Amino acid sequence: MRRPVVQKALWGAAVLVLVAGCSSGGTGERPDSAPPTSTPPSVSASARPSTAASPSAAGRVSVAGTLTQGLKSPWGLAELPGGDLLVSSRDERTITRVDGRTGAKTQLGEVPGVVPGGEGGLLGLAVRDGWVYAYLTAASDNRVVRMRYGGGAGDRLGPPDPVLTGIPKGFVHNGGRIAFGPDGMLYAGTGETGRTGLAQDRSSLGGKILRMTPEGRPAPGNPFPGSVVYSYGHRNVQGLAWDPEGRLWAAEFGQNTWDELNLVQPGRNYGWPEAEGRAGRAGFVDPVAQWPTSEASPSGIAYARGAIWMAGLRGERLWRIPLSGAERSGEPEAFLKGEYGRLRTVLAAGGDRLWLVTSETDTRGTPGPGDDRILRLEVR
Repeated sequence: MRRPVVQKALWGAAVLVLVAGCSSGGTGERPDSAPPTSTPPSVSASARPSTAASPSAAGRVSVAGTLTQGLKSPWGLAELPGGDLLVSSRDERTITRVDGRTGAKTQLGEVPGVVPGGEGGLLGLAVRDGWVYAYLTAASDNRVVRMRYGGGAGDRLGPPDPVLTGIPKGFVHNGGRIAFGPDGMLYAGTGETGRTGLAQDRSSLGGKILRMTPEGRPAPGNPFPGSVVYSYGHRNVQGLAWDPEGRLWAAEFGQNTWDELNLVQPGRNYGWPEAEGRAGRAGFVDPVAQWPTSEASPSGIAYARGAIWMAGLRGERLWRIPLSGAERSGEPEAFLKGEYGRLRTVLAAGGDRLWLVTSETDTRGTPGPGDDRILRLEVR
């Protein structure tokens, strides 16, 4: 049964949140009715297990409650000091503060300069040192901006200052996830806007993972001198997360056959458009896990309890990918299949807890009463 009534009990303490689509031909994040063009097996072959101690091969997910509901086209999620959350609305161009204990909502305002359309609009969020960072679609490009925010319930966002401009925009494949890494640098996942050649063009910011200072300059140690490009050959990256050893993981949309979870290494080529999924070709990095596009269409990811947790849009499920170091330690597992519709963002909330944001009001879902919502999950 779709979207069951869930327990409304609140967690007893404020949680800590770690900040933490798309086919060709303009169909974007693949409407649920669009069939894949092939019928590959549900998950790729198992990765070689590490000799190190590995987490339990079997996982568990329980929905502890709904923090808030009635959100419209929610996309980005970020934590404020003290445990409250900020959530962006892709289409309404607004940022809303959500009380991390009660779920009460306070709209902080509309972000100037956002031009929603297709998969573009007000997308990823990150918070650092009194600034709210946002990845957004403007009239001429996708860009990262930052706004001053005092952090009080009555405070308003300051005007947006550009951090990085010139990321290609399109009706589809805009990427949009941003997050600060453990190195203090800002990372952004971008898309190739349907122009596949951009992914292999290192002079373009499309189809890349970018790494920059908080002010938008190329980060020290980047693989290509003078460039914010960190890795390339990506189709549409919307999931970024780090494990406790500081390894970067990224989820991206395939075209018609394979969606991917990748272990990201600086300067490496992830294959698109020459390779989709595991290709075994010299010069390209193969994914750690892959899924048929009908079962995933991945957006946000988070690390918790020895695994990457990956939200699926078209797949309408939450995937758990157990890890041991840099390798998979077991087969991916699917949870919440079809219970809450399209799933957009998943963020670690400390220990065995996650936040999960649904995405039924993004023009591709079937909204029901209460959509969209932020759910509290307990995982193992």
